[in-house]
Amino acid sequence: MAITLYLNAMQEIGIKSERSSLMDLGISDAEKVFWNMKPAELVETAIRNGEGVLTDTGALMCQTGKFTGRSPKDRFVVKDSKTENTVWWGSVNIPMSNEHFDGLYNKMIASYKGKTLYVRDAYACADPNYRLNLRVVNVTAWHNLFCHHLFLRPTEQEIKNHIPEFTIIQNPDFFADPQVDGTRQGNFVAVNFSKKIILIGGTAYTGEMKKSIFSILNYILPQERNVLSMHCSANVGSKGDTAVFFGLSGTGKTTLSADPNRGLIGDDEHGWADDSVFNFEGGCYAKVIDLTREKEPQIWDAIKFGTLVENTCFIEGTRTIDYKNNSVTENTRSAYPIDYIDNALEPSFGGVPQNIFFLTCDAYGILPPISKLNSGQAMYHFVSGYTAKVAGTEMGITEPQTTFSACFGQAFLPLHPTKYATMLGEKMRKYNVNVWLINTGWTGGAYGVGSRMKLPYTRAMITAALNGDLTKVTFEKHPVFGMQMPTSCPNVPAEILNPRSTWANGAAYDQQAQALAKAFIENFEKFADFANEEIRSGAPTVLVR
Repeated sequence: MAITLYLNAMQEIGIKSERSSLMDLGISDAEKVFWNMKPAELVETAIRNGEGVLTDTGALMCQTGKFTGRSPKDRFVVKDSKTENTVWWGSVNIPMSNEHFDGLYNKMIASYKGKTLYVRDAYACADPNYRLNLRVVNVTAWHNLFCHHLFLRPTEQEIKNHIPEFTIIQNPDFFADPQVDGTRQGNFVAVNFSKKIILIGGTAYTGEMKKSIFSILNYILPQERNVLSMHCSANVGSKGDTAVFFGLSGTGKTTLSADPNRGLIGDDEHGWADDSVFNFEGGCYAKVIDLTREKEPQIWDAIKFGTLVENTCFIEGTRTIDYKNNSVTENTRSAYPIDYIDNALEPSFGGVPQNIFFLTCDAYGILPPISKLNSGQAMYHFVSGYTAKVAGTEMGITEPQTTFSACFGQAFLPLHPTKYATMLGEKMRKYNVNVWLINTGWTGGAYGVGSRMKLPYTRAMITAALNGDLTKVTFEKHPVFGMQMPTSCPNVPAEILNPRSTWANGAAYDQQAQALAKAFIENFEKFADFANEEIRSGAPTVLVR
């Protein structure tokens, strides 16, 4: 009976797909095209196709194959009259010619011949004033399930009148020929802002689709809509106070914004308009390595039927996920709709922020676990974007690696970082926002010697900042980086608040602090010509010997 109902549903969707047309994209000879399938249908289809298996929670487990993270060196932007003088060209935005893009496009469309396709109408930006309509074409049901979760979902009525502004053409089984197609290797992401098409081939990592749309918004919103696009999470307190959390993957954006006492706006990508902070997405893409219910109950409970888990493994002899198992990658992930989080806001936007948190994973154990930044320091640290890349987030990263990533999301910035930093500074001054630097990395020594900051302490420090408890305590100035460090904080041992006191050897700390300060200054040199005096004032102090 269940199989009969399933087949009837498939036939009904197939009829609907025959009445729809992809001729405007040149797709005319696919065997079947299924439009806007429901999550349950996609899960059933994925299992029937051998794309994944069910876990004992009902989640669908799939493997992304060779690529278990983004491949930034294989991301290209078409250089044409629209982008030539606006895009920040270089290692982040690698130019591709129109001719190479068109060649890839034609070959990708040809690769759909005889295939079953899964097409989804979706959109980005929860604030209706900034909505961007999308269409995604996939060759696997589980990739389409990911798009259902991560992008925003139009109503049935909206789908009838849906006109996409940007389209993703994705086929992990199609590989470029680098000698012919102008790519580095077989996998690629190619973005064309003029034709409003994104091509993704040779990689099954779902995050490439998500981050491609983020890059699109990072180009459009600041230039055309005066909206600051942000790589951040955001939530709202019971009094309507919005908080924003900047940080790269692995620094705690998803974890720290998933607060049961605050409404979740979103966990990764947002826009800051004149009167709102709004989510770009309709779901969460959370890391699950070492996940436990005790540490992250909301993410744990979200892994249920409909949820997609990637690159995880089972405990031997069971269908129970072994979250400690990193044999495939450290970058194990789960994708689920935002309403799987019980305190998620709908629609996903709030007011302008009162508190901003810069999350950094300091591999050297130098920066304080919490400190307050003045406006110059805030802009300096935003442009610097210091952190450590977490193992598995990108191909080739196997352990924490310190890095500087402008605006805490350099890999996704089509425009020069100073464009975003200038907008941030303007909004900080306009709304008198508190800015805090949070070190979720190491304390008591560098990586390999010290220990990772305990999550309960980090949560307690953020709660104290949000509640205004830190307005009642005294602060001391960090001797090198200049930020203000609280001398006490509710529910946090006072001895960990000054990082130097956690080291066994104070002189060794001082030496390492100077080394980190020099790294900041050297990194900032490439932005110095575009920085005003206020930004420069946020630089650390390096002793001249």
